[in-house]
Amino acid sequence: MATLYHHPLDPHSRFVRLIMGELQMEGELVEENVFERRREFLALNPAGTIPVLVELDGQVVPGANVIAEYLDETRGLALADRRLLPEDPSGRVEVRRLLNWFHVKFYMEVGEPLLNEKLFKRHATNGAATAPDPGILRAARSNLRYHLHYLGHILHQHNWIAGDRLTYADLAAAAQLSAIDYLGEVDWSADETAKLWYAKLKSRPAFRTLLGDRIRGLLPAGHYTDLDF
Repeated sequence: MATLYHHPLDPHSRFVRLIMGELQMEGELVEENVFERRREFLALNPAGTIPVLVELDGQVVPGANVIAEYLDETRGLALADRRLLPEDPSGRVEVRRLLNWFHVKFYMEVGEPLLNEKLFKRHATNGAATAPDPGILRAARSNLRYHLHYLGHILHQHNWIAGDRLTYADLAAAAQLSAIDYLGEVDWSADETAKLWYAKLKSRPAFRTLLGDRIRGLLPAGHYTDLDF
């Protein structure tokens, strides 16, 4: 059984957990507080970042995109026409483009500031908790509306984000949105197409473990586990 070092509301970790769920891949989840910079964890990933996947044979795979590529190479063929990374070069380019969009652009403009202001700053374990910065929250929420409209725009062209079947692109977007949806930060009324897509993903078996996550001292938004919103 593989081991995944993660944090429950880290969207990059959630992306890997969704992949594992779609692959029906068993794994042990180990919550890692990267701020502690544990020597044992740094030995696995000197960068000190999550997620990190460790196979039963000791193979260490660090980073969300690296793990996704690795799992496609080692387990993707078994999915046949449900493979999460397309086989054709143009399809792979589009999925990787969208992975970069959500893992980098969306995270920097929306996910990271909201999680930092509403979770990590307010629930600091070192006694240095501070209140959220209203200006940062306003900017992130404004950026979120833009990203939801872009998501809705591309979904008008396809059944899924990168085409007519589920891919890593959908899982990456859903992972990012699910983390801030826990905080009640997603205004789903901003784009009905994006909302319907997310509801479809939220109903998949792979999503169940994410919906069961709870952060001590911070309950999820009331609609978080509601499959019909």
